[in-house]
Amino acid sequence: MSKTFTRAEVAKHNTEDSLWCIIDHRVYDLTDFLDAHPGGSVVLAQVAGKDATTDFYNLHRQEVIEKYRDQLCIGTIEGETPEVISPEPGSLSTVPYAEPLWLRPEFKSPYYKESHRRLQQAMRVFTDRYVTPEAQEKERDGTYISQELIDKMAEENVLAMRLGPGKHLHGRKLLGGVVDGKEFDYLHDMIVAQEMVRSNARGFQDGNMAGMVISLTAVQQWLRNAPLREKVTEEVLSGRKKMCLAITEAFAGSDVAGLKTTATKTPDGKHYIVNGTKKWITNGMFADYFVTGCRTEKGFTVLLIPRGEGVETKQIKTSYSTAAATAFVQFENVKVPVENLLGEEHKGFIVIMSNFNHERFTMVCAVIRMCMTVTEECMKWCNQRIVFGKKLIEQPVMRQKYFLLSPWLASENDMLLTVGARLARMISLCESNQAWLESIAYQMCNMTYAQQAAHLGGPIGLLKSHATRSAQEIADHATNIFGGRGITQTGMGRVIEMFHRTYKFDAILGGTEEILADLGVRQAMKKFPKAML
Repeated sequence: MSKTFTRAEVAKHNTEDSLWCIIDHRVYDLTDFLDAHPGGSVVLAQVAGKDATTDFYNLHRQEVIEKYRDQLCIGTIEGETPEVISPEPGSLSTVPYAEPLWLRPEFKSPYYKESHRRLQQAMRVFTDRYVTPEAQEKERDGTYISQELIDKMAEENVLAMRLGPGKHLHGRKLLGGVVDGKEFDYLHDMIVAQEMVRSNARGFQDGNMAGMVISLTAVQQWLRNAPLREKVTEEVLSGRKKMCLAITEAFAGSDVAGLKTTATKTPDGKHYIVNGTKKWITNGMFADYFVTGCRTEKGFTVLLIPRGEGVETKQIKTSYSTAAATAFVQFENVKVPVENLLGEEHKGFIVIMSNFNHERFTMVCAVIRMCMTVTEECMKWCNQRIVFGKKLIEQPVMRQKYFLLSPWLASENDMLLTVGARLARMISLCESNQAWLESIAYQMCNMTYAQQAAHLGGPIGLLKSHATRSAQEIADHATNIFGGRGITQTGMGRVIEMFHRTYKFDAILGGTEEILADLGVRQAMKKFPKAML
């Protein structure tokens, strides 16, 4: 049974030889922790024998005290009960606007069935228990995803679910059977994507098999060689092999037509000889297969290239963690069987363009959910941080320039802006983007792959462009709210710092904001009714 102490007893332990304090009605003996405290011994001496609850939570989150509780906690205050709740793995946040509206108990949604709720709960538990601990470790040291985690995701068919709905899920037991593979739709797909990013590690987020998500889908839809298609799918979904999408070059990013990597047929017509380079290829460092865009005699062709002789990869360091395994890839006289062709020769543009929809959809799912997490962090901080004797949320207005409307539409206005106004803007962007995303996911559930390619390229492009512009604004507000902590990679502001440093990846990968905004408008204008001229 835990010991109890009076506050008077704790007050007597106020020296370096015996230093106790109170945090959330619990008593901690910090005597042997003085030299080990990351913030130094002086801070602890200042709270010796006192109730340090306000001071502690002005600097730390609950997770910090949980880390040391077993080691340092010696009892509780007599007649008092701890108040701060420690969330269990899989639990929903009770912070307002921290969860999508459909997960808040007081609201309803027409989109979701019981299977969606079961999957959300199971994915959150899986992420909390297995993904997040490794994600944080790999984000720090920059090493690649472990085979153990890949095997665990393969065992629970998380890898298979990340490709979206399809026959590859039929007959599979998804996370212990929480949803039938034939029932799995794009709302389930959205849930998987949004739950996995809660590990809050942007480099590892892409390092966690993102290359597979954007390349195996193309193999499934366009590789006509059925035995090879089934072989590769089984190898990758079992975790034995990894793959990536290799389109971007130093010469061509969003401009796919500018590719210089060539694929030339051998005289006997049985092979292609591939020469060229690819750059910024996610998961390229550990990929076994490369779905590669090449220039052929009469157009653009996509090939499945196994790692082998003539394929060389070199690591590229970017602003997020090297856990993403971003690579420069060189193909030098690589011999590829013609059976590895995706779609038709010289007509590979349709392969890549149609594949972009799901890639951009999953990216949108992730960045919107990450924006919610950042907003939640700010809500917690504003309610926790004490400045000039008051909570941050209670502070008077701060004078600054602020864009009331979207930055590219509004003129610059001098306004009195409260912390509450910043939070209101962040919440509004998160809620509107999530609602738009769910609407598109519902349309995807009711369209064939061909119909999605025909009708949703523009809307998904516009949503991605808007979501990443929203992320930029949210990152800016969040950093200002957190101040110095918002630019520090450890401690209270680490999620904010990470987001502010990495949100641009979503704005660039899969098509830049400007390109996608233009795509959305051009597709709309193609359908403009002549009768309205």
